[in-house]
Amino acid sequence: MIVRRSAAALAASAVLCVGAAPAALADTAPPASPSAPPVIPSGLYGKNDPTYDGVWRQSFALLAQHTVDVKPARQAVVWLLGQQCQTGGFPSFRPNPGVECDAKTMYDTNATAAAVQALQALGGQDAAVRKSVDWLKSVQNEDGGWSYVPGSPSDANSTAVVISALAVAGEKPAEVKSKTGRSAYEGLLPFQLGCAAEPAADRGAFAYQPADGKLVANADATAAAALAGLGKGAAVVPSAENTPAAPLACPAANAADPVAAAQGAAGYLAEALKKDGHLTAVTPGSDQPLPDTGNTADAVIALAAAGHKESAAGALEWLKANSAEWAKGSPAALGTLVLAAHATGTDPKSFGGTDLVAALNATGPAPQGADTGATDVDSEKEKPSGGQNVWWIVGAGAAAGIGIGILLSGRRKKNQS
Repeated sequence: MIVRRSAAALAASAVLCVGAAPAALADTAPPASPSAPPVIPSGLYGKNDPTYDGVWRQSFALLAQHTVDVKPARQAVVWLLGQQCQTGGFPSFRPNPGVECDAKTMYDTNATAAAVQALQALGGQDAAVRKSVDWLKSVQNEDGGWSYVPGSPSDANSTAVVISALAVAGEKPAEVKSKTGRSAYEGLLPFQLGCAAEPAADRGAFAYQPADGKLVANADATAAAALAGLGKGAAVVPSAENTPAAPLACPAANAADPVAAAQGAAGYLAEALKKDGHLTAVTPGSDQPLPDTGNTADAVIALAAAGHKESAAGALEWLKANSAEWAKGSPAALGTLVLAAHATGTDPKSFGGTDLVAALNATGPAPQGADTGATDVDSEKEKPSGGQNVWWIVGAGAAAGIGIGILLSGRRKKNQS
């Protein structure tokens, strides 16, 4: 899962009238002038403006490093911890961690869920993880799902990413219920296109949100929902299980079974990959579908998690040959590719001629090791005081009519994070 929603963050900030102009980018610096280049905080991975994806890209960088036994830099972990608000939630990016979050803070459920996965994997951060889990539970919508920005209508992407985080943190999503008694899975499964969907090839897919009252298949939502239904996060443990993915079983034997829903989602992804060996998307300014590298990587992870590496093999080879330019300099993209390689038992240090691990490490502070002079992070004691494409900006203005909008479901898939 998972280079997500910079476009959605921009749209959400505009909808909530919190200002679309970039915030200050230094740790404690005043706002930069509109023409000034972004000042990247020390400890943060990536060189581009972190306003909409700072926490997300940091979390995926740290999660990917940990997955391949690279010990992240101490300051990188400290930076992520410092982004947490006293409530337990994370915004997309806090320009000044020394200032406490307040009523104007725009919390980000996706960023919080990603941070939970990273901090849980790293270990020693139980208090921070617990606070974030409690916060996520507190902003669950009445229908059982979650929105990108708390208080908005639920969407499948946010609901799925939160479910994965809850599962990784040891929660049972089926038992995480809203004030009206609706479980997390009850919030997710209604977004799936069932046996009545036309064309039949869309059966098993998930929609981002209803568009004009209709569910429209969305690959990003589908890949995220597959992981959620299986109760897994983005760091998938390689498995010997390897069977072809099958279409959604119709008539559905148990429409309320999240595992069956996940397998139906995997069947949709496998079929969608067959045509070109990768997923495609139509972007603003083009009437022709173009390769969707980010969601292709997401699909590979989801298929591997569901036990269908065979169905992901063609897409994995396509990624090896075609992802280098897309991922160049992007910690979120490189991290996602590392996770895709790991999930399929592929060597991320030899991925189509690229050492993904070295490329990821080069986007931020050097990992800990004998030659870095770095030391361990002492859990919460290190936390600073006060804190606890598809494409780059995809048609943000189109979001107002349908929540954040179907076009914005390609979360944080910009090439240069």
